[in-house]
Amino acid sequence: MARTTPGTTRRNARRGAATVAVLTIGALALSACGGGGADADPADGGTLKLWHYEGADSAMGKAWAEAIDIFEEETGATVEFEEKSFEQIQSTASQVLDTDAAPDLMEFNKGNATAGFLASTGLISDISDAVDEFGWADKLAPSLQTTAKYTDDGVMGGDNWYGIPNYGEFVGVYYNLDAFADAGLEVPTTYDEFVDVLDAFVAKGITPLAEAGAEYPLGQLWYQLALSQADRQFVDDYQLYENPVDWEGPEVTYASETLAEYVDAGYIGSDVSSIKAEDAGVSFINGSAPIFVSGSWWYGRFVAEATGFDWTMTAFPEATLSLGSSGNLWVVPENAANKELAYEFIDITMRPEIQAIIGNNGGVPVAADPADITDEKSQELITVFNGILDADGLSFYPDWPAPGFYDVIVQQLQGLVTGSQDVATTNAKLGAQYDEGTADFR
Repeated sequence: MARTTPGTTRRNARRGAATVAVLTIGALALSACGGGGADADPADGGTLKLWHYEGADSAMGKAWAEAIDIFEEETGATVEFEEKSFEQIQSTASQVLDTDAAPDLMEFNKGNATAGFLASTGLISDISDAVDEFGWADKLAPSLQTTAKYTDDGVMGGDNWYGIPNYGEFVGVYYNLDAFADAGLEVPTTYDEFVDVLDAFVAKGITPLAEAGAEYPLGQLWYQLALSQADRQFVDDYQLYENPVDWEGPEVTYASETLAEYVDAGYIGSDVSSIKAEDAGVSFINGSAPIFVSGSWWYGRFVAEATGFDWTMTAFPEATLSLGSSGNLWVVPENAANKELAYEFIDITMRPEIQAIIGNNGGVPVAADPADITDEKSQELITVFNGILDADGLSFYPDWPAPGFYDVIVQQLQGLVTGSQDVATTNAKLGAQYDEGTADFR
């Protein structure tokens, strides 16, 4: 758990830093209808103003569309759904939520610089009483709860609930089974076997790892390598600021050294610094790269598009800690006109039948009945995720601790893989930016 350090000075300092982080994303106009009035009794109808940014064909979009139908039938209320983009909600939430235009319920990104910021500034409600009333905590594993609970200063892992996730996500390894069969190889179960497989593909003139250094995948691989040498205390120090992070320690040093070795050995393309995530994913889809270390959010797309070969996904070999977290959160703005309706809707999205829709369409439900998951590929995905949960292995993402740290990681790892800076320089620059970005939290 993160330390809670109340205090006006620290809170105001954090508010200023986080405001800069939110506003630099862009000030897009966000239109909304006006609200106001007392909470409506669900039994008396009313209107629930709902914002989310999931596509209609996505697992969550399908599940929440069904939840809307159930909600309207059971409560007699009407859902006024406004489709917003992720960028719209992210960039303007701090302004809109402070007005009567705030929705009653919205999807928002988890993490200290996002949901934590809204919690620390009083823009979203402490929903702890509703969590107790509806029993949502009983449906969420401890590592999933971390991203939904914040301290007074907006650091995740606190005591008070400010949101509820109803799906999860994680990073694992995708394998092209046909490519493995053609090469006479088997899916590795240990890290040494993983390296042997990489060497075998290189020997056949194949660059084995689909990677992207211009966006997130390379940073996630770097963090996974660090996690392979880490324990839960390292994660709590890095993500929750319990103790200073040693940027010359064995975890970070191993990650940076190994990533540089991957490029030198030909496991990753020499042009990786200019490759974007979409390009990396497509290289797996079209069969040109047999292995892809990335997130469960690709799974549904691969089911639909990677149809020319058989494939599977596992956790990173021998990993006891894996990147991942809850999905985004349902949050209830403090200025919401109909909070009770919002709680009713959240509860419906946690029902087994709604969770099953997520699970059978390529998503990762957090409270599904396994018997309800009938799709074979979905069962495979959820089994891997549940294994990580059972081991308390979810370890969040490397850019989460500080606003703007995502861009820092991308830039510094580009320098590392292009050879323009060495491991020591890379780690020192990462550490300096991390320390600066987290100073108000610690």
